[in-house]
Amino acid sequence: MSTNNFSPFVIGWMSIVTGVIAILAVIFLILMSTVNMSFGKVNDVFNGLIGISSLILAWMLYAEHYAKSPLMSQIALLCVVVGMIFTIIGSVLIIYGYTGFVLAGFYTALGNAFIGLWLALFCYAMQNGDVFPRNLVTIGLIVSAFLALGLICIQGIFAGTDSMNSLPWYLYLGLSSFLGTYILYPIWAIWLGRILLSKQ
Repeated sequence: MSTNNFSPFVIGWMSIVTGVIAILAVIFLILMSTVNMSFGKVNDVFNGLIGISSLILAWMLYAEHYAKSPLMSQIALLCVVVGMIFTIIGSVLIIYGYTGFVLAGFYTALGNAFIGLWLALFCYAMQNGDVFPRNLVTIGLIVSAFLALGLICIQGIFAGTDSMNSLPWYLYLGLSSFLGTYILYPIWAIWLGRILLSKQ
């Protein structure tokens, strides 16, 4: 495995941390709905952290990706940078009250979609190798498809939509990408981490 200065141990733990951050985002979202609305801001912070940790993970995996597909690996890294930026924008918008949760959620979903594009390109490149199990790669492609639904939310951003009232069905579909972010993505990330740690 080509990892530059990063050992599989370090990358493995970074992958697990990424998955745990997404799980914590879900937990705080549940606490917001059931205990106190103030947990919503913590969820917003963790949404931004998903983008940051995903970028760090992509950067650590870049050498392996580049070895398989030099051009696509660069495009993929650019995608995850854009994804991180949008997730942070989404968090800032809602935390500081610039928008409501709907419009901020569109920004976050779009950011996660770009992270999904990175994941798709990474897993596609890993199909023709023996570095990672085929099941992990296949699941990664499925996860990326769910995340990519967030691309639909760009229409809501352009329209400035910030209310759930009369929301078009396709924007609900775009928001359903959070199922990928909060459930499928952490499963894949933790699975990847465990595989890398087992290589030690």
